[in-house]
Order: sequence, then structure tokens, then C-alpha cells
Amino acid sequence: MAIKNVFLDRDGTIIQDMHYLSNPEQIVFIPGAIAAMREMKESGLDIFLVTNQSGIGRRYFTLDDHRLVQDRLCQMLTDKGIRISDSLFCPHKPDDKCGCRKPETGMWDMISARHGLRAEESVIIGDKLSDIAFGRNCGFKASVLTLTGHGLKSMEMLGLTERPLEWSEPEPRPDRPTALALDIHSAWTWVRQRLINDI
Repeated sequence: MAIKNVFLDRDGTIIQDMHYLSNPEQIVFIPGAIAAMREMKESGLDIFLVTNQSGIGRRYFTLDDHRLVQDRLCQMLTDKGIRISDSLFCPHKPDDKCGCRKPETGMWDMISARHGLRAEESVIIGDKLSDIAFGRNCGFKASVLTLTGHGLKSMEMLGLTERPLEWSEPEPRPDRPTALALDIHSAWTWVRQRLINDI
């Protein structure tokens, strides 16, 4: 079945992780992110952003601060010819035990209901194990871990000590991503080559 949807984490995946980003002026794209997202759109895929923002729940910044950052990010992408189909965020702290914080499936449940999406037509790219578990819990076709942001720490937590250009398993263990990539662009290249061009 063809891949139609790419879910992307935000901080550490498409923009630099600034540790509780609350200032729109501090948005910096990770190298290759714009090119990757443009190629996704040119391939006819819908892009969805799903991000945990516990800084709101921790009172490090406000909901309005988050909206300013998100609005600025979307405008910067629009200026580059990239339209995000939808985006959601979780404002809760980890100990709030909500249903919307990744790896829980609340954001998928809402977005899939809005847009009529199918999990087997979706993939996620992110830098944390919560992103990978989110994809698995939602039933996505694949979950790709990037080594940007928290990716190296996530890789070490998986017991992987090398830094390959690409690592993948036909039948990945439940706690592992489908593939490991240096950054979002190499992650997208893996998705395009393995899941789109060869369908």
C-alpha cells in the first residue's frame, strides 16, 4: 500500500532543539530539512507535525508563546513553498499521564479523524524514542529515527554504538525503529527508496 502521509516531530527533527523553544526568532532549520520537506510535497505526500511541548505544562513558556513559534514556523515553511496539512501539540508534562503526549496515540487519533488517514499509509520521522513508539502504537508502516536533536542519545538507549549512514531491519524489534538515519533528508531518502519507489 502506498505511503501518503509523513508525520514529523518538530524540535530536533526539522528545527534545532533550543531546549523549550519559546522565541520565534530562535527558529533554525536543521540542514536538509527544507529540501526534504519540499521533496515530500513534490512526491504528493501530506506532511503532519506532531510535537510534545511540556514546557507549557511546566510553565516555562505560555500557550501564546507556543502559538507565536508555531505560526512563525508555518510562515517560514510557506515562504519556501511547503504547506503543512495539519499540526498538533501536547502541552502536558510527562507525569500528567495524558492521552495526547507521544508515545500515546491521541494526536494521531485526532488528525486521522480530521483527514480520514490510514495508519498503514503513514510513516513518522523523529529524533526520540517516543516518536518511534508513537509510530508503532499507531500502526504506521515505518518509524525512522534521526541522529539529529536527541537522536544520538536515543540510539545509545537502544544499545546501538555505531553511527551508520543507514540502518534498517526487515522485522525490527518492538523497541527499535524501522530505520536509522543521519538526518531528516537521509530519513526521507530511505522512505522514498524503500517505501515509495519500490511499491
